[in-house]
Amino acid sequence: MRTVPLILLIIVTLGTASAQDQRARLDALRAEGYAALYNLDYEGARSRFQKMIELAPDHPAGAQCLASSIWVQQLNEAWELKATLYSTGAYTDAKPKVNRKQADEFRKWTRQAKQLSEARLRKDPRDVEALYFLGAAEGLESAFAGGVERKFMAAFRAGRDSVDHHREVLKLAPDFHDAELTIGLMDYVIGSLPLPTKMLVATMGVRGSKKRGLQALERVAVEGKWARDVAHVLLIDLYKREKRWNDAIKTARLLSEKYPRNYLFKLQIADALTSQIVALKKAKTPVAAEEKELQDIFASLSRDKTLDSATRDLVQHRWTIARQQLEPLGRNP
Repeated sequence: MRTVPLILLIIVTLGTASAQDQRARLDALRAEGYAALYNLDYEGARSRFQKMIELAPDHPAGAQCLASSIWVQQLNEAWELKATLYSTGAYTDAKPKVNRKQADEFRKWTRQAKQLSEARLRKDPRDVEALYFLGAAEGLESAFAGGVERKFMAAFRAGRDSVDHHREVLKLAPDFHDAELTIGLMDYVIGSLPLPTKMLVATMGVRGSKKRGLQALERVAVEGKWARDVAHVLLIDLYKREKRWNDAIKTARLLSEKYPRNYLFKLQIADALTSQIVALKKAKTPVAAEEKELQDIFASLSRDKTLDSATRDLVQHRWTIARQQLEPLGRNP
């Protein structure tokens, strides 16, 4: 009679060990994929994310990661975005040409991530991980609609759904800081709207605060797990909007050191440095160290033989713009 409980115990133990092994392999593939993605190796990233789906076809992580890789690539490869380096110029009224094949692929993966998450939630409405991935897929839909397709109402609706689901995550698991990413970004965006628009969205029950939004994103950048790098990327742009040049430089430098093959992070440093030098010169503050770092960045990128001709042209374009911004100010006495 004692053998039956013993056999059951062995089965349960083996099942738990197998689940833990699968989780470890999923996490390893996810980490490798994101490292490749932020080093601009899109194919390498997708290869690892595809393996996640093969390893755990019922888990939404692989589909969500694949959708994320397409979104990041679309943004990085949009010439206007490259030329403005995630500045406000990337969000003009002009609608850029969208790669329809990639857009369809993006929707396929966000749809799959949502369906897999919803299937788990039907079994357990308090499944924190499923709630998170559902909100993360909706957050990607919002970012793609607003940042790539310029469909701002669609972006708002998907963003609101994402925030609702991630608020549920935080009620169940207050330390799940990755869920604060979409909440913080929505807070900042709504808090930045002109007063009439802000009053309009308030009638829909949506309110925001730039300060609260920045604090949430900074918390994710420090205490988050998978969303840390995304939070840092977002913070670079938001710091520049707030004219917090030093914070923008520090954040871009951190990402550049972590992902040395991503030239965009180096250009982000240069972009923020240029604005910082302009502000310091107007205040009659010495800028020799900042000017040297700026020159070193462009010199290093100009010598980088791994960059293709289009990227080298972009580097020269940004260097020309930086000089044009600085030359009218002359040299500090």
